[in-house]
Amino acid sequence: MSEPMQPPEIPTVRELFVAFVLAGLSGFGGVLPFARRMMVEERKWMTAEEFNDLYALCNFLPGPNIVNFSVVFGRRFGGIPGAVMAILGLLGPPFVIVIAIAAAYAFFGTIEALQRMFAAVAAAAAGLTISTVLKMLAPLMRERLGVPHVTAVVTFVAVGVLRWPIYWVLAILIPLSIGLAWWVRR
Repeated sequence: MSEPMQPPEIPTVRELFVAFVLAGLSGFGGVLPFARRMMVEERKWMTAEEFNDLYALCNFLPGPNIVNFSVVFGRRFGGIPGAVMAILGLLGPPFVIVIAIAAAYAFFGTIEALQRMFAAVAAAAAGLTISTVLKMLAPLMRERLGVPHVTAVVTFVAVGVLRWPIYWVLAILIPLSIGLAWWVRR
């Protein structure tokens, strides 16, 4: 007989702040991989499915997705103070670092070794993004083939391969996929 699932631990406002500071400092240029690993795999504050659902919601809100995620996640567990601390933790320290780097780049930006370092950092960020996408696909791949799978493939082909404007693709596919999902589930 399997053991009953333990409810996730509810983080304190302080833990939210520290968690988002660590994610913000770890993921310079791309926080999503670090936030997902911390929330789902390390601290187990949410399941992979819950993370995907919350992140999907944050994609519909205006503004940067991970910033939206920090506010919604912080509000969910810590109310308004949790939302404020999560966003301050996510954006505060990286903001200070970016200002310092910009000042240094203004002075040392013409050095060729520094330009090669930035190219390497960009490649590492691309690898982290691909890795996170594959992890986020795992819950979707456990389901039987259906509307979400077809929608994901059509979106990828339309935007990634055919290079159609993303806003036009989304303007068509969002209502279409909602209608198809409703029709399949009724």
